[in-house]
Amino acid sequence: MKPNVLILRAPGVNCNEETAFAFEQAGAITEQVHINRLLEEPKLPEKFQILCFPGGFSYGDDIAAGRILANQIRLHLNGAMTDFVAAGKLILGICNGFQTLIKSGILIADDATGPVATLHGNGADTFHDNWVRLNVTGEKCVFLKGITSMYLPVPCSEGRFVTRDAATFDTLEANGQLVLRYEPENNPNGSQGNVAGICDATGCVFGMMPHPERHITATQHPHWTRLAPNNSDPNTPGDGLAVFQNAVKYWA
Repeated sequence: MKPNVLILRAPGVNCNEETAFAFEQAGAITEQVHINRLLEEPKLPEKFQILCFPGGFSYGDDIAAGRILANQIRLHLNGAMTDFVAAGKLILGICNGFQTLIKSGILIADDATGPVATLHGNGADTFHDNWVRLNVTGEKCVFLKGITSMYLPVPCSEGRFVTRDAATFDTLEANGQLVLRYEPENNPNGSQGNVAGICDATGCVFGMMPHPERHITATQHPHWTRLAPNNSDPNTPGDGLAVFQNAVKYWA
């Protein structure tokens, strides 16, 4: 079965086309839906198997990256999101989508005193746009099955993952939710524990700062013409494609 993917658009989101292409290359059927339509039809996600929050600068990152879109989700679509997750469906948030997922409480639920983790401004308080090496930890996350490492771009200014306290970090780590890490020397934003992506307790909701949709083919690799001949075929898949293929295989 080809899964139907809802790619959520909002003002300032600019990676929706690339994300749709990535899912389609993996064998899915995509539909790009504006947040205003979703607010008018909260039950619309029911016909989809995968929901994706793509990257960009939703609402210009006013207040904080992903905050306004997250508040719309939290205040008006919380029931629809809860039902979507309860049905065992998949949610992916990339970069600004990750920021939206974590600030809306979809990815990690708040406790009685508020959010337990968030994404802050980069440690050097600057915008970074680098390619980074990443390692996968554990087998909990559906999107990362069978992947051990990736090389992906990560453009962001508020990508520093932090938890409220050390105990929270230790709990997430013990639960196997800190599933994607920067190599220590390649941590571009000072994330606690080199964390580049996390999943919820089920492994079906996943947020990541790097952009897998920007490395779908070999030609998107910054050094692809310098690689060994057997690795420089333009038809060779890029590291990011497997993330989308895993989501499709989950429903196949």
